[in-house]
Formats: sequence, C-alpha cells, structure tokens
Amino acid sequence: MCLVALAWKTHPHWRLFMVGNRDEFHARPTAPLQRWPPPHDNVIAGRDLRSGGSWMGVNLRGQAAVVTNVRDP
Repeated sequence: MCLVALAWKTHPHWRLFMVGNRDEFHARPTAPLQRWPPPHDNVIAGRDLRSGGSWMGVNLRGQAAVVTNVRDP
C-alpha cells in the first residue's frame, strides 16, 4: 500500500513538506529524486526506470502530483 503525507506551511523555510513510499514492487528499478533532463527539466521527482514515469513529484512552479494505486486483493 502506498502512503503519502503532506504538511502545508508548517516549516519556517518550506511551504510544502511531502513524503511518501513506493512499496508495491521493490525490485522495479528507479532513479532517485532529481531534476529531470530536458524537455521536462521543470520536474523534480524520482523516476520509474521501466516505464519512465513517476509516482510523486513537484515542478518549479510549485505544483505537486502524487499517484497512488488501489488494487483488489
């Protein structure tokens, strides 16, 4: 199960504090949090190296996005 926690305006230096886990496929290759290369260089996120997407990130305009999954047991 993926979990996400957000804290808005609770830190003196950061407006948004966002944490999450990605625990469904431990063996799936990922890249760590970093600024993406062009043409998506306004994105800061980890990257799924199999599909090329991400599960959580922000952009330089301050927008944030999170993907969570719901699966039937």
